[in-house]
Amino acid sequence: MKRRLLTATAIAAAAALALTACGSTQEASDASPSAAKITVTDAQGTKVTLDGPAKKVVGTEWNVVEDLETLGVAPAGVADVKGYSQWDSKVPLTGDPKDIGTRGEPSTDTIASIAPDLIVATTDLKDSVITQLRKIAPTIVIASAKSGAQLETIKDTLGLIAEATGTTAKADTVWKALEDKIADGKQEIADAGKAGTKVAFADGYVLSNQVTIRPYTKGSLIGQVNDELGLADAWSGTGIEGDEAYGLGSTDVEGLTKLPADTQFLYIDNKAASEDDVFGKTLASNAVWKSLPFVEQDHVHRLDDGIWMFGGPGAMDAYVDAAVAALTK
Repeated sequence: MKRRLLTATAIAAAAALALTACGSTQEASDASPSAAKITVTDAQGTKVTLDGPAKKVVGTEWNVVEDLETLGVAPAGVADVKGYSQWDSKVPLTGDPKDIGTRGEPSTDTIASIAPDLIVATTDLKDSVITQLRKIAPTIVIASAKSGAQLETIKDTLGLIAEATGTTAKADTVWKALEDKIADGKQEIADAGKAGTKVAFADGYVLSNQVTIRPYTKGSLIGQVNDELGLADAWSGTGIEGDEAYGLGSTDVEGLTKLPADTQFLYIDNKAASEDDVFGKTLASNAVWKSLPFVEQDHVHRLDDGIWMFGGPGAMDAYVDAAVAALTK
């Protein structure tokens, strides 16, 4: 199975709110376009000056594309348009963005042909690629992820993109909506008597006929959202550690035996991308998998497709809805 996932461990936060910023058609800027220049400082400490709020924007990674859409800015260029539409469909693309190639290796020629006002890249790109991008158009680089500070990171990313596109008021509204969604979800979980529920989120893939499972530890974005919802991290105490960027670990089916018996197991797969359902199908006849207490008790929950596990406020809003529904049903 080939997953279009972030490469942080070697192998990548809408729904009912004003985070219907998912596909919002709201004006990109908070006020009338101004001729005043805008200077922002990106995650690498580089000061970038724009002639005004950027309108024609290229995004090299799905999380920044999602943020653009959430802020009402239809991106002019997107890396792997098809993949985005499959994996981040809760925040759909608007307009007719040009596909600029893969997320790891965007086509600088294609980007140049768009003549963008702004390019938004991430620290996952090689420095040499970022140098090339800066020769094409003003380029801001955002931090891809930071284990243990994921919500802070996606807030900073949203704010930086909003500064550059003149949508800071919209960003404030979006972030407040996510905070409210998490608070409401926490209350709903508590009211259902589920506070402190042990939750393990993971995804999996098959390589050379072997199943590899990626735990999303407490340091991951989803792990941090789960913590904010008042849930307990079932991966803690298993000896499985997440990486310093995305908080992702690695294990096999036997590693799942270390999870507590009362674990609720959550995962996301993608039918649109023709992915194998590792936990629903591939492991269905595996003796170790079938013997796990949470499998025997039917405490395995496949959440909605199209929620990007490394996204921004839009994706995390959708995740909260899906996780709360699964745990309180």
